Amino acid sequence: MDKKWWKESVVYQIYPRSFKDSNGDGIGDLQGIISKLDYLNQLGVDVVWLCPVYESPNDDNGYDISNYQTIMDDFGTLSDWEELLAGLHSRGMKLIMDLVVNHSSDEHAWFVESRKSQGNPYRDYYIWRPGQDGQTPNDWGSFFSGSAWEFDEKSEEYYLHLFSRKQPDLNWDNPKLRQEVYDMMTWWLDKGIDGFRMDVINLISKVPELPSVAPENNGEQPTYHFGGDYFVNGPRVHEYMQEMNREVLSKYDIMTVGEAVNVTPEEASLYVSEDRNELNMVFHFELMDVDSGPGGKWNVQPWKLADIKSIISKWQVALDGKGWNSLYMNNHDQPRMLSRFGDDKLYPKESAKMLATLLHTLQGTPYIYQGEEIGMTNVQFDSINDYKDIEILNMYKEYLAAGHSEEAIMNSIYIKGRDNGRTPMQWNAEPQAGFTTGSPWLAVNPNYKEINVEQALADPDSIFYYYKRLIELRKQHEIIVYGSYTILAEENEQIYAYLRTLGEEQLLVVLNFFGEPATFELPSTVKFQTKELLIANYEVNPEEELNTIQLRPYEARVYKLK
Repeated sequence: MDKKWWKESVVYQIYPRSFKDSNGDGIGDLQGIISKLDYLNQLGVDVVWLCPVYESPNDDNGYDISNYQTIMDDFGTLSDWEELLAGLHSRGMKLIMDLVVNHSSDEHAWFVESRKSQGNPYRDYYIWRPGQDGQTPNDWGSFFSGSAWEFDEKSEEYYLHLFSRKQPDLNWDNPKLRQEVYDMMTWWLDKGIDGFRMDVINLISKVPELPSVAPENNGEQPTYHFGGDYFVNGPRVHEYMQEMNREVLSKYDIMTVGEAVNVTPEEASLYVSEDRNELNMVFHFELMDVDSGPGGKWNVQPWKLADIKSIISKWQVALDGKGWNSLYMNNHDQPRMLSRFGDDKLYPKESAKMLATLLHTLQGTPYIYQGEEIGMTNVQFDSINDYKDIEILNMYKEYLAAGHSEEAIMNSIYIKGRDNGRTPMQWNAEPQAGFTTGSPWLAVNPNYKEINVEQALADPDSIFYYYKRLIELRKQHEIIVYGSYTILAEENEQIYAYLRTLGEEQLLVVLNFFGEPATFELPSTVKFQTKELLIANYEVNPEEELNTIQLRPYEARVYKLK
């Protein structure tokens, strides 16, 4: 068993724009984060993952970078950033930075040069192609709606952008471009950061011919298709990841996590197996797609517990002893997990604690997204004009034009929109939730008077203190980090239960996923002599027998068995 600090850590993700504003301009900033480091320390997290703070025109909230080695004015200066790093390190916490190198901003100096002419030395830093019979080079669609190609009149070719047209894809087949990326990564690591979260890193290699998905469209106005077969886990992606590891990552004791679109556990193991020298772990999306219908993310269908259990079990078993899992149920690109998988109306506290118990007792590194630890929820703004996310706004236009009703579109946004996770952090019951003294860049969730940090810290039974206890337990019990996983009561449609095993010890986790009482029968195959109740989200008699457990709505219990 290979022990590593990043396996034993709990990560806290900060979306800087929405965390804490220090100067009243309505935008969260680095000094705002610095002012809350003692709060993070009190929670007990080990690592902070900072979403992009680099210079950016903000077309996709900082994921369109125009200079990788400077800080966006909205967030402060490089010396503010250095103060943040020192503040984290002095409190025993680490910092991982977002690395966005599938694409840059179209305002990056490389792209400004690249589009000047077809003969420019930087032309090949990006993916340019001539049109086909007056149409785009192929029929690939962008993740953000419409074509993945944009025509550039000045240089008379199209460039590829899998995301916004202001996010041209970098050409990883160019060794000079790769070297520039590695030099930039080295610069940040030498400044003392503790690793990287890598944005859509498994899209960096494209099939060189860039073929169309449905070639029969030729000559007609094309329909745009998801071209994933040609750029997800592309032909040279592992060669590039191993080169990156050799040239940069292997030279530091750091943590790396790659966001990996459409990966199976088998593909993920190619990125994270310890003998392959690529990454420590990946974020996969299988669990995040559990309520997506045949029409994709916006075609919302009720999730089933059987699917959640099956997805988690598959990943737990497949990577055990080979690689490492990342554990999350929400982030800056996802709705709030309490609203999506729990009950934010009748049982907000119980269901938030139950979901937290799940994430913190599986094998892998847990990621807490800001506000999750106080039970922040989805938001329902009255008007589309209150939303800021480019993905939401593009979808709204596209679906309206296709004849969908506004009510149906807004309902999908309420359930799945990315702005659910981006409303400002709720610090107290003062105006704007104590996030800013000004007008916030995105409206605050109206429930901030009931749900906020000040209230959570004043309540000994709050979600916050439950998270704190879960984090402490990981430090005290090696089995929570390293134990292997076995599902129990697999057919039960209401309860998710599993065992973790390490040597002579076992951890029994029993979770009621719904608002009705449920009965758990301990399988006779589970043998033990002593039991210790480690944590529960209701009052429990520690002497209670385990053979049959009557669970209350959203009840969670964790026992250590010997």
